[in-house]
Amino acid sequence: MEMIRLPALRRVAICGGTHGNEMTGVYLVPELERQQKEKGDAAWSVPLTTVLSNPRAIKACSRYIDKDLNRCFTSPILSSPISEDTPYEIQRAQELNSLLGPKGSEDAVDIIIDLHNTTANMGLSIISYEWSNSVCFQIFKHLQDKITNVPVRLVLINVPPVEAFSLESVAKCGVSLEVGPQPQGVVRADIFNIMKQGVDAVLDWTETFNSGKKIEGGEVEVYLMQKSMDYPRDPKTGKPTAAIHPQLQDQDFCLLQRGDPVFLTFSGETLSYEEEEPLHPLFINEAAYYEKGIAFHLARKKTLSFPSIQVKTD
Repeated sequence: MEMIRLPALRRVAICGGTHGNEMTGVYLVPELERQQKEKGDAAWSVPLTTVLSNPRAIKACSRYIDKDLNRCFTSPILSSPISEDTPYEIQRAQELNSLLGPKGSEDAVDIIIDLHNTTANMGLSIISYEWSNSVCFQIFKHLQDKITNVPVRLVLINVPPVEAFSLESVAKCGVSLEVGPQPQGVVRADIFNIMKQGVDAVLDWTETFNSGKKIEGGEVEVYLMQKSMDYPRDPKTGKPTAAIHPQLQDQDFCLLQRGDPVFLTFSGETLSYEEEEPLHPLFINEAAYYEKGIAFHLARKKTLSFPSIQVKTD
């Protein structure tokens, strides 16, 4: 098995409230801060930065104020001039880039874990753009090994030629932890505990890596995002004419075959999956995606290998 050596981790950031109505991160970040204050230097050996990303949206308990903050971390937006008319989230993105980046620089934090909730039945999912980053795969494998009370899955997003636009892309290695189902504006104890397990496992992995221990490589199953599917819509009004079919609702990560029911029109007609290739639906009926014209994403499952890693000692 191939083995690579990487620099020690200097700084990790945990961010919550990037969407102000996704409440687990809103409550978990202050809890992490409380633990840091209580334990002092004994909390974690890797310096930890905790951030509530979108304070105005958190106060309003809304996804965002002017525009989706998690779409504001491209180079053109981060370098755009600020005026009194600049949307709040663009201003905030530039503040976060200064705090955690700058994006693409050696000064950027090593790892950002951005905490999100979904109304879909996604369990604990790691969402990442890091197709070739061995740290991402190592973290995912560690979470899978440590957390056994809920499915843990890795979803990889391929954005080229478009630049990654989400908060975690500011870091050298960025991942988003998505836990659901949880309604917007609500905190559930079971979902909170799953997210806390995930964060604790990530921090545990960083301690192991920085200790100098060799961490073995291996193989993982991943879901590679392929496309998005919209609801059927009225050509005149643009409004949906169907809902997710009851047989598909809450079946995230199932395998859709041609002919399987996906939508039920409001007049009672079943609409079937028409793609030739069987694919896996993700974020089924996510509430935040109605405005984006997405009923669910479709992904292809694949097994990928990753190398062993160890911290550089020189």
